[in-house]
Amino acid sequence: MTIMTRPAEARTLVNAPELAPVSIAKPDLITVEEAKTMDVARMTDLFKAHINPGQLHFMKLLGFHKVKVERAEGMYYFDQDGRKILDFFGGFGSLAFGHNHPRLLEARKRFQDEKRHEIAIAFMSQYATALAHNLAQVSPGDLDMVFLGSTGSEAMEAAVKLAERAAGPKRPKIVYAENSFHGKTKGVLSITDGALYRGEFRLVDGNVRVPFGDIQAIENAFRSDPAIGSIVLETVQGGGGIVQADGMFWLKLRALCDKYNVIWVADEVQCGYGRTGRFYAFEHYGVVPDITALAKSLGGGKAAVGAMIAKRDIYMKAYGTPKTAMIHAAATFGGIGEASITAIEALNVLYDENLIENAASTGDYLLKRLKAIQAKYPSIVKDVRGKGFMVGLEFHDFSQTLPMVLRPVVALLDDKLKGSLSGFVGALLLRDYDVLVAFTEYNRNVIRLEPPLICQPEHVDVFCDALDALLGRGIVAIVKDFVKSQVK
Repeated sequence: MTIMTRPAEARTLVNAPELAPVSIAKPDLITVEEAKTMDVARMTDLFKAHINPGQLHFMKLLGFHKVKVERAEGMYYFDQDGRKILDFFGGFGSLAFGHNHPRLLEARKRFQDEKRHEIAIAFMSQYATALAHNLAQVSPGDLDMVFLGSTGSEAMEAAVKLAERAAGPKRPKIVYAENSFHGKTKGVLSITDGALYRGEFRLVDGNVRVPFGDIQAIENAFRSDPAIGSIVLETVQGGGGIVQADGMFWLKLRALCDKYNVIWVADEVQCGYGRTGRFYAFEHYGVVPDITALAKSLGGGKAAVGAMIAKRDIYMKAYGTPKTAMIHAAATFGGIGEASITAIEALNVLYDENLIENAASTGDYLLKRLKAIQAKYPSIVKDVRGKGFMVGLEFHDFSQTLPMVLRPVVALLDDKLKGSLSGFVGALLLRDYDVLVAFTEYNRNVIRLEPPLICQPEHVDVFCDALDALLGRGIVAIVKDFVKSQVK
C-alpha cells in the first residue's frame, strides 16, 4: 500500500502560524481638493517627476506650460486668471460637443444618482447593446457588428485582428500608407508609418507600405503578393498633415478589394463622427469599407469610448461560432455603463442639434476665410485643405517666407527649422489672442484645426481675425515676438 505524504515545504506552510495583523499607514496622497487648487509651479514639478519631463520641454517652447485650466465650457477653456481660450484644437477631434455639454452632464448625473451598474461582463448590458444598435443605425451598408473598447488604438487593434482572421491564415499581410497613424499599441504600431513612434520596437513584419492615394501601387501590391489579406487606411490622414485622396481613389479601391478579395479597413478614429460634414468621411465618396473604427468624440468628450464596426459576414467568418466567439470578446471596460450611456446620449445630441450639417456649412466658411488669408499672405501660407472641421493650414518652409536675399542661406537649415513657423504662430495665437490650435506629427509645417462641431461662424471670425492680425506683423516681427516670449 502506497502512503501519500505532502512535501516538507507544503507541511511547513500549512502549519505556519498566521501573521499578526499590521497597521498600514496612509501614504502622502494628494486629495481631490488639493489637486484642484494646485498651482502651476507644483503641477510642473509633479509633471517633471512623474509624467514626462521631455514633453514639458516642448510645452515650455509653446508657452503652454503657463496655463492651468480651471474649467471648460462650450468652445472655451478658462485659465487660472479667468482668461477665455478659444479651442480650435478640440483634443485632436475628441470634443465634437465642446466642453461639458449640458445634456451629457445630465445623462451622466442621472446614471450616477440611480446607482446604475458599470461592469457588465457576467451579464448582458442594456447600455452596451443599445450603443451597439445605435452605431449600426448610423453606419451605412452592412456595417452592423460592433466591438466596444476604450480607445482608438484598441478599436483599430480589434479591426486588424478581425481582418486577419477573416482573410485566413495564409493571408496575414496588411497594406498601409506612408505617413499613416493608427495607434501606439504594438499591433497597429506596425502599420503606423512614423520612426518616432516605432522607436525600434520589434513589430509585426511583412506588411506592405504604399504612397497614400496611389491606386496603382495598391493594385501592384495586391497582384504580386497573394499573402495580402487586408488594407488599412485613414480616410483623411490627420498626423500626415490633413491629407485627402482623390475622390475616384476610393471608388477604385473598393473595386480592387472586391476583385482581389482583400478586406478594407477604414480608420475613422479622427476623421469620423461628423467631423468632415458626413458621419463617416468615406460617405463623401459613396463607398462602404468592410470594417471601420471610431473613438475620439464617440465618448462625447466625457468618456473614453472606442468602437469597431464591421460587416456581419466578415465578423461571423472570424468569430461566428461558440468555439471562436471569445477569441476577441469585450475587455473589462468595453461597454462600461456610464461610458456607454454617455456615447448613447452624444449620438442623439449629434443629430438633434444638426452638428454634422453645421460641420459642413461652418467648415466651408472656415475654409473660405482661410483661403482668403492664404491669398493675402502667399509667401507665408502654402496651402489650406480639408473638409468640415478637419482642416490643415500649411506654411512654407522657413526660408521661403524671408526676403529673397536671405533665402539661399536659410534654405540650408529648412529641414532643421521645419515646424518652427507653425510653432511660433501657435504659441503667439495663445499668448496674444487667446486661441489654441494643434499641430501634425509628420508634416510639422501644418497647423491642425479641429474645433468642436458646435463651432459657429462668429468663432471662425475670432480665430481668422487673430490669425490675420498675427501674420500681418510679418515674419521678422513674429520671430522677434516669439524669442521675447522665451526670455521672459
